[in-house]
Amino acid sequence: MMEILFDETLVAKRREQAFARRTDKADFLLEIAAQEMAERLSVVERRFPQAVELHGATGAAARNALATGKVEAISRIETSATFAAGGEIQVANLDDVPLAPESVNLVLSPLSLHLVNDTPGTFVRIRRALKPDGLFLAAIPGAGTLAELRDVLLAAEAELTGGASPRVIPFADVRDVGSLLQRAGFTLPVVDAESYTVRYDSLFPLMRDLRAMGMTNPLTGRSRKPLNRAFFLRAAEIYAERYSDPDGRIRATFTIIYASGWAPHDSQQQPLKPGSAKVRLADALKKLD
Repeated sequence: MMEILFDETLVAKRREQAFARRTDKADFLLEIAAQEMAERLSVVERRFPQAVELHGATGAAARNALATGKVEAISRIETSATFAAGGEIQVANLDDVPLAPESVNLVLSPLSLHLVNDTPGTFVRIRRALKPDGLFLAAIPGAGTLAELRDVLLAAEAELTGGASPRVIPFADVRDVGSLLQRAGFTLPVVDAESYTVRYDSLFPLMRDLRAMGMTNPLTGRSRKPLNRAFFLRAAEIYAERYSDPDGRIRATFTIIYASGWAPHDSQQQPLKPGSAKVRLADALKKLD
């Protein structure tokens, strides 16, 4: 049975609230991911007649993809019509991919796959939706994201209550994402990560940004006990002690995994069959002596 890590209703509610209350500054991480995805798309030597942005909140990934000139048309899928902002949008659950088999050439997934309960199944559904030689391009918050905050909240809770509960969600690492691509049947997978350090005056502006991004704790195993002001004051002190720069500002790390994979097609480069090499490894090594 699949483990349900995230409260899907709460995830959707907080993402929608964050979008409704959004400010320009709160979208910085999504803008970074959208621009990086567009840069990667711009170097691909082909055009994509029909693309889909899957749960991209603001539509930044879709807009940046269109600006590359590589995409002819793009549609958007989100959890609520709230995200349409005057445009057209298809409504679906976060882990749903409501696309017919082999119906699109490109799927973009910016900063939402880390909140999906059935991640392997979602990868498979995306691959099935792609036409042969279609491209999947994703940006996924990865291991290292909010590591400082995780450490500080655990330390503060252990000190004040003698126990600890999960306050920051688990994030996948590069190898996990690479394995998911391969298991889902993608070819030519490429996975790498970029880390971004953001500085804040204290813990409190960081928490405000996380709420504005819809990134507050949606774990099903989270503690339901409200945290008081004393807890956050102590957490802010620990944060400043452990993760501040000489000027007193604190650091917060966001790691984004960028992943791409292709739906299989006969035209793609194929690995050699075992035993088909023309030169034995031993002979090649002798030539290097």
